Amino acid sequence: MNTTSNCLSPDSLKAPNIGSTVAYSTIFVASLVGNSLVGGIVYKMKTMRRTINFFIVNMAMSDLLFSVFAFPWALTELNAGSWLIPGILGDILCKMISFATYVSIAVSIQSLVLIAVDRFGAVVFPLRSPIIGPKLCSFLIIATWIFAITTQFPLYFVYKLVEYPEKLACETHWNELFDESSYYILQIYFIVLSIIELYIPFTLITFLYSIILFKLKTQKVAGEQSVNNENLRAKRQRNVLKMAITIVSLFVICWLPLSLVTLLSTFGWDHTSSPLCAIVWCWFAVRIVAHANCAMNPCICFIFSGNYRQGLKSLFETSFSWSLFKFKANLAISSYSSGKNTI
Repeated sequence: MNTTSNCLSPDSLKAPNIGSTVAYSTIFVASLVGNSLVGGIVYKMKTMRRTINFFIVNMAMSDLLFSVFAFPWALTELNAGSWLIPGILGDILCKMISFATYVSIAVSIQSLVLIAVDRFGAVVFPLRSPIIGPKLCSFLIIATWIFAITTQFPLYFVYKLVEYPEKLACETHWNELFDESSYYILQIYFIVLSIIELYIPFTLITFLYSIILFKLKTQKVAGEQSVNNENLRAKRQRNVLKMAITIVSLFVICWLPLSLVTLLSTFGWDHTSSPLCAIVWCWFAVRIVAHANCAMNPCICFIFSGNYRQGLKSLFETSFSWSLFKFKANLAISSYSSGKNTI
């Protein structure tokens, strides 16, 4: 009896597919709404146009990119069981969707590093000019996208639309770029990429936040008159720090399991070949948790930051006022037109 084939049979996968579809759809809507609101708040409110918020918006835009490209693909894969668009257009979309999702993840990681550097400067050197000024901030945001696109560019060529008798599938085909004798180049590429874009960034983030926490615990107030101001400043710093550390922690928790599975699959491990159904079903859970991260960051901002909550309130009040104004204007025009016709 083949346990794996039973685990992957349509009847066995029906419940996981339904659960995954509901989860993906919910996360997709939450990500679109939440990240759009974060961008809208920083754009509309001048008081929110600070370096850390620009980096948060950069991360929100990368999460939006991830949502737009990754979720439709995941939902199609779950419910249709086949790639829906054939031909050259289908092949281009296959490459673009895969490439865009990897770029999005890389930009998010770099944004986390920049947020950590900004907090490091604000807490450790509060009396000095910011480490990252407005001009450097704009340059670094552009640089995150250029670096992500450059390092992930080889992935664009390895994804290919494959036509099977029963379906179309978007798959990786490394063998077209690397033969068996040079397959180690692929493994080296993934190892180097993991070191540069995963292990080094999070080592640096851990180091910076450790110094920040040590600084906050050991800092002393200069004089009695400045106690209240210093306490207020320290409280604001701690709130922002809590928000930043929570964003980093949830990113690691969400993406670490999938990144380990992906790295193992590069060296030949296939989760579908496991004799345990639990391993196959855990694959669904690991993917959902990773995808859920793009909807978490806006929630964290609204929970930990009073400025984002106030911005959200202001944004809704402005939208409501504008809608009310348009309604009254249309009503006045209609009344005027009706009165004019009766004369």
